[in-house]
Order: sequence, then structure tokens, then C-alpha cells
Amino acid sequence: MADRHAGTGQTQRATRPTTNGPGGAFLRKLHEHAPNSTQLLGFLTLIISGGILLLLTGLTITAVVMGMIFFTPLIVILSPIWVPVATILFFAIAGFLSVCGFAVSAVAGLSWMYRYFRGFHPPGSDRVDYARSRIADTASHVKDYAREYGGYLHSKVKDAAPGA
Repeated sequence: MADRHAGTGQTQRATRPTTNGPGGAFLRKLHEHAPNSTQLLGFLTLIISGGILLLLTGLTITAVVMGMIFFTPLIVILSPIWVPVATILFFAIAGFLSVCGFAVSAVAGLSWMYRYFRGFHPPGSDRVDYARSRIADTASHVKDYAREYGGYLHSKVKDAAPGA
């Protein structure tokens, strides 16, 4: 019988000896839940990268605290100069950015109007056409109403003052 299995290349694994002692169940459960090599490598990578990041965080916090210790007296002494300069710089930068934003808006609006009047139908041109037709219709109705109401008032004026 051993001859038959030797030719197929299959080998039987030796079974583990079972321990029936008090620690046997614990060891069996520990072996069942043991991580494989990929999980172990991922866990080690996590530990190493976490340690490096923790070290860098500590160094950064230490550098910031040391910088505050050394530069706080200088900041306090020179703050009467820095506050007006910072205020002027803030308003200058805010004004410059506002002017740039308004210029971009104006260029975009002029570009849209150019394309609209050239007949290229930019986005939103259908809404402008609809609004223009509504305004024209409203103006026409107001004109007709004024013509009717104006004639009515003109006849009332002649009734009130026949010589006028």
C-alpha cells in the first residue's frame, strides 16, 4: 500500500499531537487565530510608519514651542510696527484681489455679450431672449393702456374746462 502512494508524489502530513492538558485548548485557539504572513507584514508596516509619524510630530511640536519661546519677546517688542504694516498689507492685497476679480468678471461678461451679439448663442442666451420678449410685450401693453387711459383723461379735461 505504501508503494501506491509513493508513485503519485503525494505525501501525507503528520498530524499534530493533541495535548489534553490545561494549556492545550489555549494553544489550539491561539494557532487558529494566528495572522498569516501578509497580515503580519502589514501590521509591522503600520507600526513602523506610525512610529515615524509620531517621532516627526514630536519634533515639530518641539520646534514650534522652542520658536515661540525664542521669538515671543521679539514679537512683543516689534508689534507696534507690525500691526500697522499688516493692516496696510491686508487692505492692499484685498484691494488688488478685488480689482482682479472685478476685471475677470468684466472680461467674462464682455466676452459673453460679444458672442451673444455675434449670434453664437452662448449659455443662457435663451433666457435673455425670453426676458427681452417679455419686456417688449409688457412695454406694448403699457403703451396701449396709456393710449386708452390718456384719451380718457383728455376727454375729462375738456369736460372740466371747455375752453382749454
